[in-house]
Amino acid sequence: MKLARRKFLYLAASAAALSTPSRIAWGQAYPARPVRLIVGFPAGGVVDIVARLIGQWLSERLGQPFVIDNRPGAGGNIATEAVVRASSDGYTLLMVSLPHAINAALYEKLNFNFIRDIVPAASIMRAPGVMVINPSVPANTVPEFIAHVKANPGKINMASAGNGTTGHVFGELFKFMTGVNMVHVPYRGGVPAITDLLGGRVQVYFGPMAESIEHIRTGRLRPLAVTTAVRLEVLPDIPALAEFVPGYEASGWHGVGAPANTPREIVEKLNNEINAALADPKMKARLADLGGTVLAGSTAEFGKLIADETEKWAKVVKFSGLKAE
Repeated sequence: MKLARRKFLYLAASAAALSTPSRIAWGQAYPARPVRLIVGFPAGGVVDIVARLIGQWLSERLGQPFVIDNRPGAGGNIATEAVVRASSDGYTLLMVSLPHAINAALYEKLNFNFIRDIVPAASIMRAPGVMVINPSVPANTVPEFIAHVKANPGKINMASAGNGTTGHVFGELFKFMTGVNMVHVPYRGGVPAITDLLGGRVQVYFGPMAESIEHIRTGRLRPLAVTTAVRLEVLPDIPALAEFVPGYEASGWHGVGAPANTPREIVEKLNNEINAALADPKMKARLADLGGTVLAGSTAEFGKLIADETEKWAKVVKFSGLKAE
């Protein structure tokens, strides 16, 4: 019995001694076959485009295809559940974005805990929003708009791309911090929301810059502010909402995650390669075309962002009484 126990301890000690080098070798060999990057939103949207840009970069750098797998539905939860259930070997990854932080409070019952079950690999891009109004609204600044809404409580319609979407919660945060009373009008996507805003059937919209920027340039929509804490280089003449509503900040963001327990060496390899992409001038330019700015950083920094955003938007969801439809 003692001999058997000694042999067990010897083998355990030997395995422990070999574990670090073997894990490093595992990370160095990755990927040895194609990798799936699952996107919880339809093809052609900003999240999908960012995924394809990063997927192409990783394919070229690492010598294996990174295949984009679109699984839209339930605000990204269908895709998330697929990744949570996948093997923790680095061959199934998730395109992570702001809705994942919102969903934690928006949905009463989820089959996963995002922060527990998905390990952050790398952040990619921050996607600022913009507050735009129909030019018929008698306001040229945020303070004038707030005064107009307060003078007409319940008569100003705020469009969104759908209940619980990023633009919706951006608007709810505005209502929460200013005390204005606006009627939320959800649409099935940003395009019909913008269409009705252009037609004057709704008066204000908080949404991704990419959706509005051409209408802003042609004067068909009036921008009042960007939703970031500071002004943007691409629109330097448009003030930040925080200039009028101190502490206001609302931005979309995108990154890559993996199932919990994915080997650390693989996660770090993905982080290093994605950060290399974000340092490339061509990649920066492509992300800028989408209305975004690069968001490079460590896995720990991305994890903190997800945790902070989850806590922040839970308060907004509770204030507004939002529930998933």
